Order: sequence, then structure tokens, then C-alpha cells
Amino acid sequence: MIRAGCEVLSVADMYRADAAAVAAGTPGIALMEHASAAVVRAVRRRWTPRPTLVLCGPGNNGGDGFGAAAGLAAAGWPVAVALSGDRGRLRGDAATMARRWRGPTLPLDPAAVGRYALVVDALFGAGLSRPVDGAAAETLAAVAASGAPTAAVDVPSGVAGDTGAVLGTAAPARVTVTFCRPKPAHLLMPGRGLCGEIEVADIGIGPDIVAAAGHAARVNGPPLWRARLPSAAPDGHKYDRGHAVVVGGARTAGAARLAVRAALRAGAGLATVAAPEAALPIYRASLTAAMTRPLAAWRDLLADARMNAFLVGPGAGVDERTRDRSLDALAAGKATVLDADALSVFADAPGQLFAAARGRPCVLTPHDGEYARLFDLRGDRLSRARAAAAQSGAAVLLKGPETVVAAPDGRCVIGADGPPELATAGSGDVLAGVVVGLLAAGAAPFDAACMGVWLHARVAAGFGPGLIAEDLADRLPAALAAARCAGADPVRTHVREGACRGGGGLRSCLV
Repeated sequence: MIRAGCEVLSVADMYRADAAAVAAGTPGIALMEHASAAVVRAVRRRWTPRPTLVLCGPGNNGGDGFGAAAGLAAAGWPVAVALSGDRGRLRGDAATMARRWRGPTLPLDPAAVGRYALVVDALFGAGLSRPVDGAAAETLAAVAASGAPTAAVDVPSGVAGDTGAVLGTAAPARVTVTFCRPKPAHLLMPGRGLCGEIEVADIGIGPDIVAAAGHAARVNGPPLWRARLPSAAPDGHKYDRGHAVVVGGARTAGAARLAVRAALRAGAGLATVAAPEAALPIYRASLTAAMTRPLAAWRDLLADARMNAFLVGPGAGVDERTRDRSLDALAAGKATVLDADALSVFADAPGQLFAAARGRPCVLTPHDGEYARLFDLRGDRLSRARAAAAQSGAAVLLKGPETVVAAPDGRCVIGADGPPELATAGSGDVLAGVVVGLLAAGAAPFDAACMGVWLHARVAAGFGPGLIAEDLADRLPAALAAARCAGADPVRTHVREGACRGGGGLRSCLV
């Protein structure tokens, strides 16, 4: 587990934190000793002594590896080090650690990997900026092919720390030990799927130093927003909790029905589906707590101040009417969620949407395909979400295996605890409904998006295999109760069994 609310440090953030810790009086060698000791503890918790090969690179990650090799050898483990490059070219703290290693140091040799029952991968850390090649690439390929369990130091070598992208090749790890705080690669695919279980070890860099260094994002979870989670007042009534309006389609009624039920479960005091007159019997036959209104009364709905949050898009149709209703809701100042068709309909005129959304309480919920229709932005997933929020003036909820929520002011969170079972028809409609329900109940757009992502994932994780969208809404009350409990802080990344040779997960923010 990584503690919810943890700062996620980019490579540059981590460099700044390291340098500030040294400037504040902590020797660099002490940081490296703490890092090496954390790797040793992680390995010894999981395995008994066995022939172990520690792969060391030419930088500080290699220094951590030399320190881990020495620590394991001191504990009676049979250990050898395989070094990329010339030992004499090591510098600084890494050279000091290498001098402490008294055991065998071998050149990288893919053929040698099979002689060892465990591999500690300390070749390259999160700062790798070019594809792995040559003997290093061949050795990592041999590690991956061998089936030997691997403990990675910082990140699995070959994974870019800021993006999770694989640069050339990388071997999956059973456990990854990183330091101070998680990096984007521990939460973003494909890196996340290669890390296995993740431990984030305290190496002596204080929270004040981390705060000053800055951070790329935070890990989504209740500590970020629990104090602002809407709740029913003891002396309140349903009108105090807002009224969500979900625009329903005529041909695809299921999407709006899923969304409106989720809106009520998430906290809206009332909810209405507004749909074409001919489709209303379908909605009325399947909805009990939610009301229905014909779309012919659209102007009346907008004029009703009690109807404070609108969801447009699920099953609405990609046509001018959907475009107009989206713009109408924004112009009326309603807290607005635009999802699915209400995003695709602006593909030919995204600027029109952005002009209408700027300064309004709005959440856009694109998946990657819808994002590409609206935004001509490139870069890593965090950068794209943040840039989209700044360009659109709305909170952007970028859905995927790791959902990123960004605010126009630069705030950004990563929700990496959504299980793969959420990849099912209607799941996104439920998420949009949860967000509009929270908006109706009084949450701000960025908070509502973060809350919705966490609740959606929490429900799915508790259900497991066989999940369908209809299962989600009725389990929201338990997730809401968990969100209000301080014991719900940890979040877990769910990695499909076998994806990283033994499962996955995030162990702790500070071990």
C-alpha cells in the first residue's frame, strides 16, 4: 500500500529533495546506506538465503545495489555482483559503497543469470532517459526469461520514472523498493504492472524537505478530501442535499439509469432523468427513487434553482441537441458533468466547449479516445491531464487503468487502485453519476472528481471478478462509510494475477 495523500515525486522533485537533505546536514552516504538497508529488509522478509545476483549500474542506483549486496552477504547470503561498466569509473557515494563490497564483481553476462535463484535489479533508477541497450538489455531480457524472482531498486530497470514507459526493455519485479515517496512510474502503466509489490522506504528525508521540493501529483484517497465529503445534516432535508439532473437518451436508456441511481447513492437528495417523451415509460418502469421529466421542459429544468447539478452525455447521442444542452447547462451556471457523447460532440469545435466551461463548475470525464478528440496535447499522462484542465478551465477526469484527475490550477491526483474489472460496459456511466451526485450534494468539481474515482474503485475492488455496472451503485454506501473512516487511508493497486510474476500491490508509503 501507498498511503493515500502521499506526494508523488517526479525525478526532478526527487533530485531536489536529495540535494536539500544533504544541504540540511544529512550526508549523501547516509541516504544511500538507508536505501540499501531498506532493500535488504525487503528481500529478507520475502525470501530465505539463496544464491543471489545483484545487478549494479554506474550511478547511485548501482551504489544502492552494492550496499544491498554487502548487507545480504553480512546476513549469510551467497551473493555476487554483476556491474555494468568499469568499477573505476564509479563516483561519489556509489564509489564508496562499491569499495565496501568484498565479494565477487562480475561483468554483465546474460548467460550467468540462470545460475542464481534471486536477482536484485539495481542497474538503472527512475532517472533513466534513454533506451536500455547492449549487455544491459540482454541481461534484463535474460532475467525476464529466467523466471527467477526479482527485487527492483527504485524502479525496474528500463522504466522511465516520470511516465512509467518502458525504454527498450525491462524485467518484471516481484517487489520494488523505492525511497522517500512514490514516483509516477509506480502508479502509471506500464511501469505499474512491472513493479510488483511496492515498498516506499523512509531514508531520512523529512516532510518539510519534500514539501519544499514540490511534487508532480498526489495519490488519490480520503485524506485529501475527507473533510469536504458531503454528508447529511442532522436537521437537514432532501432539498439541502441538492437535485441532480441526468439527461437521458431515447435509444440507449441504460446509461442514464445507471448514472441516476449512482447519483442518488452518492448523496444527491433528489434526482431526475430528463428524456424524450417517447422514452419516459422505459425510465419510469425501472426507476423508483428518481423522477422523470420530458426534455420538452428543458428550459424549466434550467430555470429551477433547486436543480443544481446536471449530467449530459451518457446515451445522449452525438448530435446538436447534446451540444446545445451541454452549453445550456454551463451557461445556466449549473455544476455540470460532461461525459461520453457530450464530449465527442465537440470534436469539431473544442474551443466552443472550453469557452463555455471556463470559470464554471464543470467536470469533463474523457477516456483516452475522447481526450484525443478534444485536446491536441502530447506528453506523459500527468502532463496531458494537467494541460487539458488548464486549457479547458474544467476539472479533467482522464479515465484509464490509472485515472488522473487534474484541476485548472495545477492540482493533480492519480487514482491507481481501480481493478481491471471496471473495464465493463456502463462502468463509466456509474462514475459520471457518482460525480454529479457529489456535485449536487455540494462538493467542488475537483473534489467531486477525486471522490468519485476513489469510491468507484473501492466498490469494484470489493466485488471482484464478475462485476457488471449494475453491481456498483448499491455498494456505494459502504464505500462512503469507509471514506469517512480514518482507517481507510491506505489504497491498494490491483495488478492482475501473474502480470508481475506473483501479483502486485503497494505495500506502504513509509516502511
